[in-house]
Amino acid sequence: MAAISASLVKELRERTGLGMMECKKALKETDGDINVAIENLRKASGLKAEKKAGRTAAEGVVAIKVADDNSYGVVIEVNSETDFAARDENFLGFVNTAVEAAFAGKTADVVEGLEDQRQALVQKIGENIGFRRGAVVEGAVVGAYVHSNSKIAVLVELEGGSAEVAREVAMHVAAVNPRVINSEDMPAEELEKEKEIIKAQPDMAGKPENIVEKMMGGRINKFLKENSLTEQPFVKNPDVTVGQLVKDAGASIKSMVRYEVGDGIEVEEADFAAEVAAQVEAANK
Repeated sequence: MAAISASLVKELRERTGLGMMECKKALKETDGDINVAIENLRKASGLKAEKKAGRTAAEGVVAIKVADDNSYGVVIEVNSETDFAARDENFLGFVNTAVEAAFAGKTADVVEGLEDQRQALVQKIGENIGFRRGAVVEGAVVGAYVHSNSKIAVLVELEGGSAEVAREVAMHVAAVNPRVINSEDMPAEELEKEKEIIKAQPDMAGKPENIVEKMMGGRINKFLKENSLTEQPFVKNPDVTVGQLVKDAGASIKSMVRYEVGDGIEVEEADFAAEVAAQVEAANK
């Protein structure tokens, strides 16, 4: 077996991004043939990535990029299994590559073009990494806001106004999370669900139908006001609504996209004691 030089290990590390011991082992197995070692590592990476693909990735970060003229912007969410991995410089580098690709192509579909990089990252970090979703927003004025921990990101499209106003609205959306822009945009199923909740409240019991309907009307109006962006008090100045803020700036809100890391992902609660017991039992067989 040929001796494996430190420079050869270094070259393989630079070409694959993997750890020193893994590179050294791969080179030993191929008698120093770096090209065969890379091929074998890529195959192993794919197998490991496949094994990890079933594990829930609910942590991660969101990222945004907006054109200099504020005519369009992109937002993406990339997930990892742990928050520790989400702070890793290699993971963040991958996220940056993904958002740049989405921005350059004006597309949210960057999965296929980055699959090799994703699998290499899974191999290096040891966690399931997934590109969950992305969106492109185009319009007269597009503004963005990313919360400081990169867990919440918002794009807002205005007709008229300025990028600064769009950013102010995006900041409000990040903080308050309205369901719709205007009250009339609330889906009918959401209203029906809210009505059922109101009807089930204790103070509704035994009241005549006309009283119930009157009380429900008031509470539905309150629900719509609390969950409609234009009717909410602006977070930085509660004396004005977001709708008034935008109107005063000569603008109107056309669309909004709000991503929060892990939103809607169901994470299975692990029974650590049972998991350890199962591993011990398996080891003793």
